[in-house]
Amino acid sequence: MQPMRPAERFARALLRHGVEYLFGQSNPPSLTLAAADLGIEQIGYRQENAGTYMADGYARATGKVPVVTAQNGPAATLLVAGLAECLSASIPIVAIVQDVGPRARDRNAFQELDQLELFKGVAKWIKRIDIADRIEDYVDMAFAAAASGRPGPAVLLVSMELLADSEERPPAPRRMRLGHYPLDRTQADPQRIAEAAVLIANARAPIVYAGGGVIGSGAQQELRALQEGAHLPVATSTMGKGGVDETHPLSIGVIGYYMAARGMTRFAKPLITEADVILLIGNRTNQNGTDSWKLLPRDASYIHIDIDPLEIGRNYEALRLTGDAKLTLSALNATLAACELTRRREGRAALEATIAASKLRHREEIATVTRSDAAPIRPERFMAELEQQLADDHIVVADASFSSIWVANYLTAKGRRRFITPRGQAGLGWGFPLAMGARLGNPATPVVCIVGDGGFGHVWSELETAKRHGIRVVIAVMNNAVLGYQLHSEDAFLGRHTNVCKFEPVDHAAIARACGVQGIRLEKAQDTARVIREALATDESVLIDVIADPQAMPPVPVFSRLPNY
Repeated sequence: MQPMRPAERFARALLRHGVEYLFGQSNPPSLTLAAADLGIEQIGYRQENAGTYMADGYARATGKVPVVTAQNGPAATLLVAGLAECLSASIPIVAIVQDVGPRARDRNAFQELDQLELFKGVAKWIKRIDIADRIEDYVDMAFAAAASGRPGPAVLLVSMELLADSEERPPAPRRMRLGHYPLDRTQADPQRIAEAAVLIANARAPIVYAGGGVIGSGAQQELRALQEGAHLPVATSTMGKGGVDETHPLSIGVIGYYMAARGMTRFAKPLITEADVILLIGNRTNQNGTDSWKLLPRDASYIHIDIDPLEIGRNYEALRLTGDAKLTLSALNATLAACELTRRREGRAALEATIAASKLRHREEIATVTRSDAAPIRPERFMAELEQQLADDHIVVADASFSSIWVANYLTAKGRRRFITPRGQAGLGWGFPLAMGARLGNPATPVVCIVGDGGFGHVWSELETAKRHGIRVVIAVMNNAVLGYQLHSEDAFLGRHTNVCKFEPVDHAAIARACGVQGIRLEKAQDTARVIREALATDESVLIDVIADPQAMPPVPVFSRLPNY
C-alpha cells in the first residue's frame, strides 16, 4: 500500500490483471513509462489500427485480455476499425485512450474530440476517469466489462491532467485478477438441456453447426466429445474452424456462402439442407455463414447454445440454451450419455460413408489446381504445399476476403492447429498484425499468415515493427496485383469493374528486405515446397511474395457466372 502517483497506480492495476504488453505508441507517456518500470513491454505499432489488430490476435491466441493505448484525437479514431471487429467477433480488449482534462474540456483543446460518442458503436463499455481515488475501480470495471458475458471491447478514457498529477496516494487494496476470458462461466437451464438431448437422440438427420464461440469458450474438447459420443456430424463456420478435427470421419468441414465449385463442403451440402435438427453453438447465424440465410433449412428444429441471449433466435427460432459453450456442452454430453442413442449409432456408418465420399469428390475436383504448375501460381497449389508442411500445432492466420476462403477450404483443422480469421467485420489489413499478436502470445508456436496484396498494402509498415520487436511470423502474400474480391464480384454483378481494382506491380519481397525482414519472391510453382520449407526453418520473420494468378477465384457462387471461373 505504498503511496504512488496516478500513472504508477494505473500500471500496477494492469500488472495485477496479468498484462504483459501495451500495444501502443508511447501515449499516454507517463503510463507507458510506469508500465515499463514494472516489466510490461510496449509493442510499438506504426499505426493505431494495426495496434488493435495485434491485440486482437493476442487475445484470440491466449485467452487473455490485451491492452491497446492511444493518444486522443485522430489517433483515437484509428482504433475504431479494430474495436468494431472485436465487438462483432466477441474478442475482449481494453483500450486506454488519452483524453483532455476537465479544465481544458469543451474549450477546443488540442486534438479535443468527443470520444465518448466516438466509441459508442464499437464498444461494450465506455467510461471516463478524471480522479485518482477511482483508478483501481475503473481499471477493474474495464477488464470485467471486456471479459464477462459476451466478450468485447472496453474503452477507458484517461484524463491527461490525472496522469500528470504527481501527488502520491495509496492504491486501493484490490487483489482480483480479471485479465482472462471467459471470466464467468454459466450453464444453460438443465431442463432445456434435457429437452435438447431428446431432440438430438430422436432426430432423423441432425447436424451440429459450430461457430467462433466454441473457440472463444475453449470448448473444443467438449465439442469433440459430443461428436464422437453422440455420433453427430459437425460443420463449422470460418471462425469455428478448429473446433473439431476435420480428419474425423464425422467432420463435414467449413460451410457458408462459399460452397460452389472447388469448395471443401460442396458435395456435403445435402447433409445441411436436409437436416431436421440443427444444433448451433456459439454461432451468430450471420449472412456469410448461412449464405444469406438460404443454406439452413427453415423447417428444421433448432437448438442454440450461446452466451449472448440476444443471438439465440435472431435468425432461427430455437430451443434456448443460454450459457457458456464449454459448461453447457459438458452438461449436454452427460445428459446424452444417459439417453437411448441407438438411432445415432445405427446411422453412423452410412453417415461416415457419405462424408467420406464428399471429401473424395472434393479432392478429385481440386486436383487440377492443387497440382498445377501454371505461372502465375494458383493459390490452391501454394495452399496444398503448405498443408503438407504445417505441424499439428501451427497457428494459421488469414486476412479477410480471398485469404480467409483459401485457408478455410484448403488447409485442414487437425490436432491442436489453430485458425485465426477476422470475420467479425471482415475488413482488409488484419492478417499480418493478427499474426504478430498471436506469436507474441505464443512465442514458442510457429505462426503462418496468408494475406492478399490488397490487404497487405494497409499494413506494410508493420514489417519494421516485427523486425524491431523480434516477432517471428511467416507471411505469404498472394501478389496478384488486383483487389480480387472487388474486381471479380463487380464483373459478375455489373459486367465491368471500377478503376481501382488493379494495381501497379509491387515487389513485396523487396519491401520486406528494406525493413530488415527476409523476403523471397516465388514465381515458379515447382519451387513452392522448397520455399515454404526454407521459410518455416528460418529463425526470423520471412515474407514469401507469391506471384499469384489474378484469375484464380475461390468457391463463391457468384463467380461461377464468369467465363474464366
